[in-house]
Amino acid sequence: MPVDRGYRIPIIDLSSQTERQVIVDREPGQYLGHPTTALLEDGRTMLCVYPKGHGAGAIVYKRSGDGGRTWSERLPTPASWASSREVPTLYRIVDRAGRRRLIVFSGLYPIRMARSEDDGQTWTELEAIGDYGGIVAMASMIRRRDGAYLAFFHDDGRYLRNEGKAARFQVFSVRSEDGGLTWSAPNIVAEHPAAHLCEPGVVRSPDGRQIALLVRENSRKLNSFVVFSDDEGATWSEPRELPGALTGDRHTSRYAPDGRLFISFRDTALETPTRGDWVAWVGRYADIANGTEGQYRIRLMDNKNAWDCAYPGVEILPDGAVVTTTYGHWTEGEPPYIVSVRLTLAETDKALAP
Repeated sequence: MPVDRGYRIPIIDLSSQTERQVIVDREPGQYLGHPTTALLEDGRTMLCVYPKGHGAGAIVYKRSGDGGRTWSERLPTPASWASSREVPTLYRIVDRAGRRRLIVFSGLYPIRMARSEDDGQTWTELEAIGDYGGIVAMASMIRRRDGAYLAFFHDDGRYLRNEGKAARFQVFSVRSEDGGLTWSAPNIVAEHPAAHLCEPGVVRSPDGRQIALLVRENSRKLNSFVVFSDDEGATWSEPRELPGALTGDRHTSRYAPDGRLFISFRDTALETPTRGDWVAWVGRYADIANGTEGQYRIRLMDNKNAWDCAYPGVEILPDGAVVTTTYGHWTEGEPPYIVSVRLTLAETDKALAP
């Protein structure tokens, strides 16, 4: 069935509301991009990693103790973090015995990982997790119902086996049974004869029975895609195009307290007035499952570049506030820097009222 390239749901524009914006990091003349965040169990401590450069570049590490309202200076990192060649990603993991750790991944070949056993006070060096590589490793991660973890990434043929030749885009999963200490070999989750599927963003259904992956489409000829698993990632459905309303790059999803989804991404819909901007989608999991448009979109910030922005972190605080963090060209003629935007769905709902 054909899908719309645009969308009919309303857009709420918050881009001019500078009181919502917090600068996480900015350095004159230096490109700062592609952040990932993690919120610790106290509901206040937030960690953030990002590269000095477009993807590749030394990993910068910062901490907030007040839910993203203020941020530390750049914190010390292990020497190997300066050798990162790709977008770093950060995750909280809890193993089957309840032990908590933090993990940072850095991709290309081989995929490397560092860990912290003390809530990010100290970190190990980056070390290979196996004899394989990939791009934006790991773009997303989920805990299975049996306590194992699944992490997702993609490759286009160049880095998986270090062959250096672009071929078909494929999305992969790897599994950890020991709380992120070791990871399996990759398994193919999704591929498509025409679409270039990459940067998978994972979300679980509210009843816990299904996992969905929202997937970027890099040929720019089709909408984003989705695949589903009803057996905790053992098998996956065939890729299906999403509506134009959910078409974008690097979907990051969190459930608000009322059960709706807030999904942040770069807008790459084929028909949209906010193409290339940092946006969010508000709707329900059923919209993803049923292929419906959702409730509304939010323009979070106006990117002064045609496309380069919005690999976002999204956190929901105990009071229901959404704190979403990304990079972009927020000032004309200057390189990208890292900004957070703070909102509640009650506020954006109110903006829809007549």
